[in-house]
Amino acid sequence: MNQIVSHGFGMFLFAALVPLMRESISLSHWHLAAIGALTQLAYLGGAMLIGLLGHRLGTARLSLMTGTLTTALLFTMSQLENPLFITLVLTCLAASAAISWGTIVEIISRHARAEQRSTYLSAASSGTAWGYGLNGLMILLVVPVLGWQHSWQIAGGMGILVVGMTWYLLNNLKKPLTTTAALPESNIPASRLLATICGERTAMFACLICFLVGFTTMPFSNWLNTYLDQLALPAALGGYTWTTVGITGMVAGVVTGWLADRNGHGVALMVIFSGFALGLLAFVYDPARFALVAGFGYGLMYFPMWGILAGWIGQTYSSTATMQISGICMVTFGLGGTLGNLLAGYLRDTTGTLDAVFLTLAAASVLLVMLALWILSVSPKSRPMQPAV
Repeated sequence: MNQIVSHGFGMFLFAALVPLMRESISLSHWHLAAIGALTQLAYLGGAMLIGLLGHRLGTARLSLMTGTLTTALLFTMSQLENPLFITLVLTCLAASAAISWGTIVEIISRHARAEQRSTYLSAASSGTAWGYGLNGLMILLVVPVLGWQHSWQIAGGMGILVVGMTWYLLNNLKKPLTTTAALPESNIPASRLLATICGERTAMFACLICFLVGFTTMPFSNWLNTYLDQLALPAALGGYTWTTVGITGMVAGVVTGWLADRNGHGVALMVIFSGFALGLLAFVYDPARFALVAGFGYGLMYFPMWGILAGWIGQTYSSTATMQISGICMVTFGLGGTLGNLLAGYLRDTTGTLDAVFLTLAAASVLLVMLALWILSVSPKSRPMQPAV
């Protein structure tokens, strides 16, 4: 539910409502471009903050702080008409979302049973997909009757409920049930975090995976509808594709997380990355026939990936270190997405079409499958979970 509020509403409700908001607010294309750039930078900043300082500030405190801030800002959005203030609020929401996910990773990693940890993390990360679905319902049911302002107010109302439930949960949490790694320290000092990312296999490959996921998924989402329009395909096909993404993501979180806990993280990563790659390859072959297949693969991979990867990291590191590394993973995801979008724009300008863009994304998705194969090959068939710090 925190993920629904922080990411589903905080990150994506504006994108859903902006065509309706522009009818009453003078939001230019320059404003939208600035919002896109600043929210991305703010998300990276929040991810870096949780990676470097999250262990000092305390995840329980941060979880309540980000939830309260997000709720207040969601209510504020319903009253704003100045594009500058809207940009500022959305920037703060993006940073808060990144920090919120980091706290979720640490709290679940610390308190969940080892044999259920990836299921919980993956289910939590799929909350973004549920946010997609709720955004769609508000556009269909709330906006036509009450206006777009009430959508922000309903999101804020849900934020109040979630903050209350989070406070109740954290207040009643007892001593951690399990811990994950027998390490002499529970956190990685900021001075050593970069060396850990570059020098330790699990941390480095986790960041590399997130870089490739960002490189493939962000250009795919940004350019999909434009590509379908280039091919003169019905606009409804894009809508059906994104509906498929959301529905698949809602279910995939629990199913793939359970698979990771039962059969190993390498198997789960192999399944989701293979589904994503096959979907993209089929889409490149025939976009009209296989757009929905690509949407299924996207939803299968993108939403649960964060939880499965955090669970894999947690096999080697303590809960606090897992949070720190996950924060840097979000940074590399953003860098990969930025590079992917820049490359997509370059290929579009030089070739005149988006064919080469999606062929490149399909090739990069095959690299994700190869990384999953490597993780599968080096993972022990069965290894008892060690107590964590």
